[in-house]
Amino acid sequence: MRVPLLTPKRFGDGSELTAPRGLRPFAGARYDADAFGRFSEAIARFLGTGRFLVGQTVFVLFWIMLNTVGLVRHWDPYPFILLNLAFSTQAAYAAPLILLAQNRQDDRDRASIERDREMASRTKDDAEYLARELAAVRLALADVVTNRDLDDRIDRLEKLLSAPAPDGHSMAGHGFDGDQHARGPGQGLD
Repeated sequence: MRVPLLTPKRFGDGSELTAPRGLRPFAGARYDADAFGRFSEAIARFLGTGRFLVGQTVFVLFWIMLNTVGLVRHWDPYPFILLNLAFSTQAAYAAPLILLAQNRQDDRDRASIERDREMASRTKDDAEYLARELAAVRLALADVVTNRDLDDRIDRLEKLLSAPAPDGHSMAGHGFDGDQHARGPGQGLD
């Protein structure tokens, strides 16, 4: 008898590790992680302001004053245990919210760095392509005759034509001076 290696998975039987066993999500309950992240960032931003620090300082001074002055009943006498408990509770909630906000900022920074890296890579590829194209254009232009090259050749030909021939005669007047134009067919040299 062969035992199948793969068995179908049922929700809640323990084989699915992405969901708690036996618990189905409520049909109407939804958790929006992005909204909660924005909320935590707003709290973290507020906790880091001077307004919060001044407000908390005024609150603590007012609390201490009310609990030390004899005008009202002292609900939190000198060691201020209740105030300490309130600060501990505030810190217990503030720290994870601040960490969540920092994690979201790290994710945004990581995505921004990745976009910058991709842009730098594309820019580098474009620069390399343009450098290759420029090199190809330079190589193609190396074989092209320029006006300066033509002027230099004409000057050398004029010097050769004005120089005396080895038999002592000048080449001028034999169709090689600069004043005559090219001869037609059948009109050879003298």
